[in-house]
Order: sequence, then structure tokens, then C-alpha cells
Amino acid sequence: MERRLIHWSLKTMPQDRLPPLASIPADIASLADYEPYARERMTPGAWAYISGGAADELTVRDNLDSYRRWKLWPAALGQFDQPSTRLELLGQSLAYPVLLAPVAYQRLAHPQGELASVLGAGAMGAVSIISMEASHSFEDIAAHAHAPLWAQWYWHADRDFMLELLRRVEAAGYRALVFTVDAAVNGVRNREQRAGFVLPPDIEAVNLRGAGTLGAVLGAAGSSPLFGSGLLDRAPTWDDLAWLARESRLPVLVKGVMRPRDAVRALESGAAGVVVSNHGGRNLDGAPTALDVLAQVCQAVQGRAPVLMDGGIRRGTDVLKALALGAKAVLVGRPYVYGLAAAGAAGVAHVLHILRAELEVAMALTGCNDLAAIGPDVLYRS
Repeated sequence: MERRLIHWSLKTMPQDRLPPLASIPADIASLADYEPYARERMTPGAWAYISGGAADELTVRDNLDSYRRWKLWPAALGQFDQPSTRLELLGQSLAYPVLLAPVAYQRLAHPQGELASVLGAGAMGAVSIISMEASHSFEDIAAHAHAPLWAQWYWHADRDFMLELLRRVEAAGYRALVFTVDAAVNGVRNREQRAGFVLPPDIEAVNLRGAGTLGAVLGAAGSSPLFGSGLLDRAPTWDDLAWLARESRLPVLVKGVMRPRDAVRALESGAAGVVVSNHGGRNLDGAPTALDVLAQVCQAVQGRAPVLMDGGIRRGTDVLKALALGAKAVLVGRPYVYGLAAAGAAGVAHVLHILRAELEVAMALTGCNDLAAIGPDVLYRS
């Protein structure tokens, strides 16, 4: 795809891996428990791609640590009347505020890839956001889904191709478009380089067939490896966002917003909402965490549109903290892919069930009867 800078190595990766689990082991009690099972069932290159981040992975680690900087106030003698986690989001009624984030090439984790993910999400009534770089077509994924789907979008310079793909997404019944704007090029992913990651020949971004791509940028010594490549000439602009919002029959959320002023400009350009995200720490190492800038973005948006966030969610208490800082809902990425790798659709469903159960327990212990009761007053920061 055009936004990519370079495949740094073409080593052949081993393809042997353990089969998915036939049932969920009793020792899987939290999302973190899925990681060793997933790693055993993925090639080293696939594991580096899914679990790794940019450069020294400082932001990957900080995404997790940011939740530890916030504590929760326990509540005494809470009063509960028909407690609920239900919410309305872009005209859709959701049972709880957790969505599956877009993750590309899910057949790296499981032979059925996205088809198994949406099956697991459907069992739990959760929205799945399907990557434009999915390893199955938008239409095939929709045929297997039993819960609402949103489509993730990358910019492509060929607007005719973009429109054709957009109409396919609309016709397949997707309910929203999530335009990722923080990945004009990939970050410097050293873990992928060391593992020699390259896509296996039987896995591709099938939705981008016929789109046209640029060749790899080799960056010969003495030349400008990125600025001299022409790649940035094709990076999306605010005008491109406005064009996409006009052309789409679906609401467009902008994902990858971190600066409050960018959130405001996204709404002015036609966005129906924003997703605060640092791309899971996979692009700009040293970026702040989504949780740390979330309140500032929500303050800038002033309730004019929903603000979602992703990055580092591993517990129901993490979900509660994000909601308390202003998020309408959260996206979870790597954990459900680990569940997918370990146990297919059942693993994805179990990850969602764990998060929902932990959120409800956290709400009960902080005295929150419903999502509207969650606010900054449940947070304690030393």
C-alpha cells in the first residue's frame, strides 16, 4: 500500500505453529493470560508484527503504564436500580462500551482470521471495526457477522478506487467509517526488522487488489530515504477528510487524533466523531498515551461528537478509567487478537466477556449504576 515505507528484510519465516485450542483452559482468567497461548500459535514474524511497536517501544509500554497512574475511589453503600452498561453511539444501541479495534491481516493469528473474530464478537454483541487491510473481503466478513460492523479506512490517492470500495462497504451493510489519519507511513518497527517479518504468500490485503502500489523505498546510502521518495506527496490532508466525509453515506470517525486542535478541525471537516489513539505505539515512539491526552481532547470537543479511545486496554478497570476521563467507548486491539490466535472465535468472545464482567464489577464497586454515572469523581491520582 502507498503509505508503507519499506519491507526491511525478506527472510523466510517458519510456518509451523500449534493448532488453536479446542476449549478455553481453566488457567485463563484475564486478558494477559492469553498471551503465552497466542505466542505458541504464531510464527515469530507474525508475533513481532502483532505484538511489537515502533523503535524502542517506549509508547507501547507507556500505553499500559498510563492506567496505573490513575486509581479508583471505592464507594460505600452504593444504590443500584436496574444497573446497565448500555449506550447509544452514532444512532446504534450497544450493550456495553467496548469495540474491536481494526487489526490488519488477522490470518497471521488464525486460519479463519477476521471471519472468526466477527463470529466471536457477534456472540457477545460487540461492534467489530474491520481493517481495510483485512485478509478477507469486506463482503465475506459481513456475511459471517452477527453484530454491527464498521469499516476502517486508509487514504489512497486513486479516488475512483476509493469511491468504488466505499460503495462496496456501504452495500455490504457497514454502519460507520473509521478513517485512520496517523499512518502516512509506518513507524520504524525494529522488532519486525529483527524478526524478518514479511507477509506469507497466501495472506494479502484482499480489499486493495487492483489499487496500485508504489515499490519499496530502498533508501540508498546518501539519499533521502523518505523525503526523497514521494510517499508524503500522497499522504492525506484535511481537504481529503472533507472529501471523504462528503462522499460517504456513513458517519466518518477520525482515528489517530491526539492533539485537541486536531479533534476540533476534524469535526469542522465533517467528521462525526474522533478516536484518540497513538496507533498502539506502532508508529511514533515517544508519543503521549491516549489516556493522558483524552481529557484535553474531550474538553476541546465539548460534547459536540463522541470521543472514543484505544491503546493499552487490558482490564475492565482500564475501561472505567477511560470513560471517567470522557471517552464514550473504547477500542481493544491486541488482546482480542491473542484470544483469536489461541482459541479462534471462542477466544475472542471470552476476551470480550472478561472485559465486560470486569467493567461491571468495577462500576459496582465505585457506585456507578450506569455509564452516565461514571465521571472524574471516581478517579484518584496521587
